[in-house]
This record gives sequence, structure tokens and C-alpha cells, in this order.
Amino acid sequence: MSRGSKVWFNGKISSVEEAKISLFTHALHYGTGAFEGIRAYKQKNGGGAIFRLREHMERLEDSVKILGFELSHNTDQLVQGAIDACKANNYEECYLRPIAFIGDGPLGVYPGPNPKVDVAILTWEWGSYLGDKGINEGTKLKISSFIRPHVNSSMTKGKITGGYVTGVIAKREAIQLGYDEALMLDPEGFLTEGTGENLFIIKNGAVKTTSLTSILNGVTRSTVMSILKARNVPLTETRFTRDELWCADEIFLTGTAAEVTPVANVDGRKIGRGETAGKPGKITQMIQTDYARLVRGELLGEFPKEWLTPIR
Repeated sequence: MSRGSKVWFNGKISSVEEAKISLFTHALHYGTGAFEGIRAYKQKNGGGAIFRLREHMERLEDSVKILGFELSHNTDQLVQGAIDACKANNYEECYLRPIAFIGDGPLGVYPGPNPKVDVAILTWEWGSYLGDKGINEGTKLKISSFIRPHVNSSMTKGKITGGYVTGVIAKREAIQLGYDEALMLDPEGFLTEGTGENLFIIKNGAVKTTSLTSILNGVTRSTVMSILKARNVPLTETRFTRDELWCADEIFLTGTAAEVTPVANVDGRKIGRGETAGKPGKITQMIQTDYARLVRGELLGEFPKEWLTPIR
């Protein structure tokens, strides 16, 4: 992982060393921050472009609204900040991490009526989140012993820094048990998502994905749903149980970091039947291929050209 040496911090490009925060930062103590994960890709016709940048920045604003504070920069400024961060580091392809957080101020749980909010955009080079083997051969999942918090105890529509603690613990548990990632159940025992990815299952040629009741509205999830619609693949948003997951023909995960990652094994059970059990399925591979082409500017005739923001 090669990190960019420059960051966009509170409206200006500065070196990583110059962009310092205080140990009295409220978010460090209480998790009062929100973030995004975004990717830029080299384009087929040259140069780089950031995929669905505006949608990500709008979701960051929503996350901040959920926390109850305000950003000092609007969507257009954040979009330009992301472009500037890529240019400052000479990146045409990279991962971007915008983060907004309550800074130095009162150190009680209540940060005051108008807390200081810092905003930064970091960049780094990052391969597949679940590894090249996971992308090519399929990853191994464990249904966690930890559940996704209730929708009224953890705000599921925001990427809030403090809300990821349960996922951190669940992923550590899964890795210690020999798996690659954890899947979370909701308080009623239905599947939700991974610790950083949305979940899709396929049975008899039809696709299901978890409904938005208790999961993050993933930008990659939305993109994949658009691809499925364009390819006339039946899709339903609904709740489903772990035994339905085990009996699926195919499973895949989606996320900006994970992109489209096939699942080979859940809880020690190979996914699929016969000779193809435990291997990426045909629909999953089709989605992988289309997604990889789309983010690199090869399918712009079929999908909105506004999804790609040039780095220039």
C-alpha cells in the first residue's frame, strides 16, 4: 500500500506531515466522524477518472447530517478537493478516503452546539480489499457471533466512524478462525452485509440482495443493480436467512474497496453444486467483467457518463 504524500485538508493541499490534528480531537474519543471510500481508475482512452464521485460526497453529507453537525464545504468543493488530491499525488488510479470529524473542543460526550469540523481527503494505492485470490477464486466468509446493531442504536444509513467498531471485532474473529470476512445478522437473525460490503445471492438464475432496512446504501451495490437490470437478470431486494445463503448457487460481495468479490465458502460449506461448487459462478463473473469495464470507461454508452469524473 503506497500512500499519497499530499492530502486535501480543510480546503487546501498540504503534506501529510503538515496535516496534523490534536489529541483532544472529539472524534478520536467518541467516534464522531463520517467517511467515504471512493476509487479512481485509469481509463481506456487515457487519463484517470473517479467513479461516482458526486454520489459518494452526497452520502458523506448525509452521514454528517445524521450525526447532527454541518460541513463547512459544499458538494462541489468536496468534488474538486478529491480531484485536487489525486492530481497532487500524480494518481490516475487510487483509493480516496474523505473523512469529516469533530475536531478539538469540549471533551465531554456533548461536543457543544457548533463544534469545529475538520475535513480531509486522503489517497493511496490499494489493490483488492479481500485479496487477489478472493477476486479470482472466491473468498471465505463466516457468519459472525456478533450482530449488526438495531437500526435505532446504530444509524445504518451513515458511514459513521464509531459505527464500525462492531465490524472490526467481527472481522478479527473471522480471520482468527481462518476466514477472510465476517457476515453480520440483524437482531432478528436475518442477513445484513459484511463488515464493509453489501451482499448478493443467486439461485436458479435470479438475484437477491438485502433490503435497505438495516444496511448501508452502497454505491457499488447500486451500480451492480443497474448492471443486472441492463442485462435483464431478475433482482429482488428482500431479507433472507443463513440457510438460504448456504444453499445459494452463487454469492458475491460488493463495495468500493472489495469491488465485486465472489464467495466460495460460507461457514465451511462450499457454495454451489457439482464440479463448480466453491468456484465463481457465471453471473458473478459477468458482473465482475461488466463492472471492471464500466469503471474504466468502456461502457459509457450504456450507463451515465457523469459516473466518471475526469482527473484534470
